[in-house]
Amino acid sequence: MQNWYHIIPKNTGISSYVWIIFCLLPFFFIFRSSSVIEITVGIFVILLFFLSYRLSFISNSKLVYLWVSIEMAISIVMTILFGYVYFSLFLAFFIGNIANKAGFLSLYIVHLTTTIAATVIIFFTNNESLFPQLPFIFVCVLGVALLPFTIRYRNKQHRLEEQLENANEKISQLMVIEERERIARDLHDTLGQKLSMIGLKSDLARKLIPVKPEAAINEIHDIRQTARTALKEVREMVSNMRGAKLEDELLRVQQLLSAAEMEFRFEGKQALDHTPLLVENVLSMCLKEAVTNIVKHSNATWCRVIIKQSLNEVFIQVEDNGEGMPKGASSFKGNGLQGMRERLEFVNGSLEIQSSTGTILNIRVPNVVQQNEQEGSV
Repeated sequence: MQNWYHIIPKNTGISSYVWIIFCLLPFFFIFRSSSVIEITVGIFVILLFFLSYRLSFISNSKLVYLWVSIEMAISIVMTILFGYVYFSLFLAFFIGNIANKAGFLSLYIVHLTTTIAATVIIFFTNNESLFPQLPFIFVCVLGVALLPFTIRYRNKQHRLEEQLENANEKISQLMVIEERERIARDLHDTLGQKLSMIGLKSDLARKLIPVKPEAAINEIHDIRQTARTALKEVREMVSNMRGAKLEDELLRVQQLLSAAEMEFRFEGKQALDHTPLLVENVLSMCLKEAVTNIVKHSNATWCRVIIKQSLNEVFIQVEDNGEGMPKGASSFKGNGLQGMRERLEFVNGSLEIQSSTGTILNIRVPNVVQQNEQEGSV
């Protein structure tokens, strides 16, 4: 449920300016009255409604129903006496935020019934004042019927999205922990036995040197051979822990955009030539982060990836036709952009952002290997 100061409901499909008009309109309806007493009572009722509306947000579950009942009574009074029915929309929004299903259904039925009854009463008793705003009243009654379920569905959807995001984060953490444990097991299995053997043979060689030098030399040869074998196995294990290749990441990016119903456009060459694995791994992570941001935040319909490799640098451009970054926002704050820049700085790369009707990310990394080869050939 929103905080008490959110008097203007959000995420209802109705513009904030319309809600502001609903807040100001009751004073217009009241000042049409000729009696000073009616005007005074009307202003008091309006202030009491907004006070109750505030208290309904900050009170505990039991008092909420009391304040909502007062708001319903005020809405009925304003409808019958002054022809102002739009307070019912505020109530419909609040009822949609009630988590308890029984309480939600009870208040929904009571509110819908009383709103229709008050509208029918004023229609027969004061038809002249009601007729000019009849289309708006029809829309208001329709909103009272549909808005609570819309708000309740959206709140449920937001909760499910948060739970899904938390679950994905936990899965990622568990995958990291599992990978660390696997590496630890591999290192233990690869090095544990051989390091123990090297230690034992070293002690044996130390004892044999004074009495049997030839046997000590043989043990030292065995130690050397064991160390070489261990080093070879460690190198094989590390080579198997290959980082993400850019062409593999492009395939995953295409699948992600397809699942998000976005068009994927690609220009350039997928595979990089003579690029260190560390650099390619960093580029793959940055590409993944950039496309993930587009799917989550941009509301774009297409995403284009351009990869160019020259003698001097590797250039990747990620572009979308989405909403762009908010004005005044820092270029490297939020959405993982700071982490992308830090990764690129580690390999002497850079990140540039252009944002207007869409967003363009330019990633550049020096092609050190190509430069070295060119220098060696000169």
